[in-house]
Amino acid sequence: MELSIIKNKIHNIQGNKVILDFDLAELYEVETRVLKQAVRRNLKRFPDDFMFQLSKDEWKEVITNCDNLPENIKFSPTAPFAFTEQGVAMLSSVLNSDKAIDVNISIMRAFVALRQHLTDYSNLKEHIAQLEKEMNIKFKDI
Repeated sequence: MELSIIKNKIHNIQGNKVILDFDLAELYEVETRVLKQAVRRNLKRFPDDFMFQLSKDEWKEVITNCDNLPENIKFSPTAPFAFTEQGVAMLSSVLNSDKAIDVNISIMRAFVALRQHLTDYSNLKEHIAQLEKEMNIKFKDI
């Protein structure tokens, strides 16, 4: 599975990188209700830092920012669940299929790649700041 497909499904909500339940269901090729049923049967495996339900305001913001959501999802009466990286990893113990294992591996790689990208950006930002500081000192001497 292409990492770009997964990266496009990762959202920043409540300061966490998360994937929403309907996107996970699509990736796992199961119905959203099936995924939610599996999670509900194993709620002890999903503490709040692994999974949480979006508030109405958070859900409205996602709808506003994502123009590619299907109509049936946009007008769903309940807000979706959001799964953090740890929650996605825990799903592999709940959904025991070859497809779930393969998708989980791809999702973990996407989270790692995203984290690496953010680290690279941070390092680049520090390097630019250091160069600006050095240039300011040199121009000050001139």
